[in-house]
Amino acid sequence: MERVQVELEAPGFDRAGTVIRYGHWGRPVLVFPSEQGRAWDYENNGMVEALRDLIDGGRIKLYCLDSFDAATWSDNWLPLEDRARRHGAYDAWVTGQVVGWIDEDTPGASGAVVTGCSMGAYHALNFALTHANLFPVAICQSGNYDPSQWHAWGARGDAAYFTNPTDYVPNLSGEHLEWLRGRLHVVLTVGQGPWETHPTSSLPEARRMAGLLAAQGISHDLDVWGHDSAHDWDWWQRQIALHLPRFC
Repeated sequence: MERVQVELEAPGFDRAGTVIRYGHWGRPVLVFPSEQGRAWDYENNGMVEALRDLIDGGRIKLYCLDSFDAATWSDNWLPLEDRARRHGAYDAWVTGQVVGWIDEDTPGASGAVVTGCSMGAYHALNFALTHANLFPVAICQSGNYDPSQWHAWGARGDAAYFTNPTDYVPNLSGEHLEWLRGRLHVVLTVGQGPWETHPTSSLPEARRMAGLLAAQGISHDLDVWGHDSAHDWDWWQRQIALHLPRFC
């Protein structure tokens, strides 16, 4: 399996961001790590191996990137509005440097799939909804899609609103909504086992988000696994191996 690691400048943060590419050919798949994760976490937790057949078969090129959650959503000393503003620098890094490198590395490829587990699922959904021109498919595993639940405090303004899918999805309308209906597909996977309800709220939030997408007519699947399916890597490996082949 071909593996390439690069460091890309990340303005607004105190370090560069790492991106690791696995594979030689195929549809780009951009992977957001779980909370405060790094680019190598996906490989270290068995997810790359779970997708080896797709990678070696030239169906996907997997791009795993760093989070900057420690300086954004996970900085509980900051009010929520400031965390959301800092997220804007991460958004710019992903849609600028990261997407630019992917375009050079995979010229002419179709729109990338985005995916992630836990907080990575939030990033996958939010980036797909706000940048569906770049990311027309999102596979979101065991996510909580409401940042206002993340030890939030302080007044909430535009930045918090426009980074919270549970806030802005109900208010989508007009031509933009019609475009999303024809462009975007979201997969929400979640289990009913340990840690999926408490403390993560992943199960109720996946159901809530599915309801919001359904109300807006945005194409999606809600795949709820059994009571043995935990908020953990062993289950996420099985879920991504099931769903990703549909899109590549």
